[in-house]
Amino acid sequence: MSMEASEALSWRSVADLVGDHPDARAALIGAPLNERSLTPGRCDLAPKALRAVLPRFSTYDVETGLDLTTAVHDAGDVPLRAVSPSDAFAPLRDAVAAQARRDLTVLIGGNNAVTRPGVHALGLDSVGVLTLDAHFDLRDTDQGLTNGNPIQALLDDGVDGRRISQVGLAPFANTRRAHEKAKVAGISVRTAAECRRLGLAAAVAQELDRLSALCDVIYVDFDIDVIDRGQWPASPGARPGGVPVQDFFQATRVVGAHPKVRAVDLTEYDPSLEIGDLGSLTAGRWFCELLAGFEARG
Repeated sequence: MSMEASEALSWRSVADLVGDHPDARAALIGAPLNERSLTPGRCDLAPKALRAVLPRFSTYDVETGLDLTTAVHDAGDVPLRAVSPSDAFAPLRDAVAAQARRDLTVLIGGNNAVTRPGVHALGLDSVGVLTLDAHFDLRDTDQGLTNGNPIQALLDDGVDGRRISQVGLAPFANTRRAHEKAKVAGISVRTAAECRRLGLAAAVAQELDRLSALCDVIYVDFDIDVIDRGQWPASPGARPGGVPVQDFFQATRVVGAHPKVRAVDLTEYDPSLEIGDLGSLTAGRWFCELLAGFEARG
């Protein structure tokens, strides 16, 4: 047998970890919501694109010398074609709640409106919310639910703003009114500049510790447009000057390792904006980093 053939046979990919594993500690759910987006695109393609790229990732991390071994139960996609955020609320909440016995549920959006039902699935009385996002997502809800107001909707639902942390907020991408709303609500705000000074992973770790003192469980929204657009063109809301992609990966590993993080989502990934396969490879690496952090829980 040739060396190339032997290497091919020994290759174990992250895709091999994802499948029908009813007793797994982690679960994956596709949430291809695309309606009522303020930045029209094809975020509904993201769950399929993420699954398709996983065979390209080895389970072996050369930097730590460890292999990923965590089985992930693939619960499939919630059917959301031409479904509004308000009509998607119950099926998404129930899909995440159905996996609540697991230690980690991963929701792949879809636009950012999937975050609200994901948070509800963990129970509003005990949950903390951390967002990695360039935007506050505090637009008014009087004109309906969109990808621009899931955090405002959660405040309207009764979530105490002190149990919300927002990290990576970008200059010239938000309004003064949204910032004032966040201050009044008691939301902890970390700007992109502060994250550069402190380190994104350190800022995220501090906010997880803060939320952990207030909450029983934590939900993390990875709005991937927080990444610098030069390294991440596959989100319509991404801007130049966002967080470096390597910092995003390091912060993701920190999130995965935290024992109170019970559910996360990845939102605002639009495969139709791909340059080459940069978007899918970035999303796939995010998934690997999340699992690597999760395995550090023991």
